[in-house]
Amino acid sequence: MTYLYLVLAVAAETIGTTALQASQQFTRLVPSVVVAVAYAVAFYLLALALRTIPVGVAYAIWSGLGIVFIAIIGYVAFGQRLDLPAILGIAMILGGILVIHLFSATAPH
Repeated sequence: MTYLYLVLAVAAETIGTTALQASQQFTRLVPSVVVAVAYAVAFYLLALALRTIPVGVAYAIWSGLGIVFIAIIGYVAFGQRLDLPAILGIAMILGGILVIHLFSATAPH
């Protein structure tokens, strides 16, 4: 259940960040409200996940998955392309998350 909270927190954060782009610097009401609600949900769910996942591990997963999801959404929804070094960097971040999750004794399995 803990990892479900974390994945849902990442999803909420991704929705909030996407809405942040759409809010046009908080000049559009509906996306601005979505930002506030999505971030509130994201932090609540992250707090639930932190009951059992160490903060460093949770934050590594949170930030890594968030970067990947936002890069994909940026490409699909906003036409923001990444060059090869950016893609390789994101792949290394994902690799780091996998190393932590699969091999670290600090990550609950």
